Amino acid sequence: MVENAPAVLDELKPGANVSGTIHKLTLYGALVSIGLEQDALLHISQMGNADFRNIEDVLKEGEALDAYVLKVDKKTARVALTMIKPPSLPWDAIRSNAVYEGEVIRIEKYGAFIDIGAERPGMVHVSEMTDGYVQSPEDVVKVGDKVQVRVIKTNRKQRKIDLSMKTPREEIVEVMEPTEAVPTAMELALRRARAMSESRDSARAAAMKASRAPVRNNRNDDEQDDIMNRTLRSHNK
Repeated sequence: MVENAPAVLDELKPGANVSGTIHKLTLYGALVSIGLEQDALLHISQMGNADFRNIEDVLKEGEALDAYVLKVDKKTARVALTMIKPPSLPWDAIRSNAVYEGEVIRIEKYGAFIDIGAERPGMVHVSEMTDGYVQSPEDVVKVGDKVQVRVIKTNRKQRKIDLSMKTPREEIVEVMEPTEAVPTAMELALRRARAMSESRDSARAAAMKASRAPVRNNRNDDEQDDIMNRTLRSHNK
């Protein structure tokens, strides 16, 4: 039995790494012995991004091969292999509002593409890059940057992942909440009554001051008249 090969078909899971031996090459791919009764199939479309004209330019019969399980059909005991490493973040594991760390791999006028370990990079639209206005994605990120992103939504059919770098709304609301206790209706009423009382006291004090002012002025005027009369009388003598 080949190293890393499962003992039975039930032990095979998609994404598992297996080692085998190329048993036969065909026009559509390679039949690989991984220790089961039936050879697994490595289709030509699952041989990665290698540029070749003939499959013999890439693979040779009898040589060892490391591959990953793509699909398992237990009814027919057929196993499909791939040389493309499965994503570290499977599609079914992606959740809305989940936060991931990713790397900026491409920038366009309308946003940036972030590799979060899924089969395809997610996209952060320019309007989702910061809480404020952004004129250009290059003002916020550059290729190679490590960023924290949050999943807004996914489209399984189109294999699209929409991401955001903005602060979640619930965190903004939490920051804006007052730290002091909200006064009760009774406390508000007492504050209003105290303010009205202070206002009345101030008005009363101002009125009393104004009423005393003329008396003081009249008294000063009488004293000045008396001094002037005595001065005139003294002069005439």
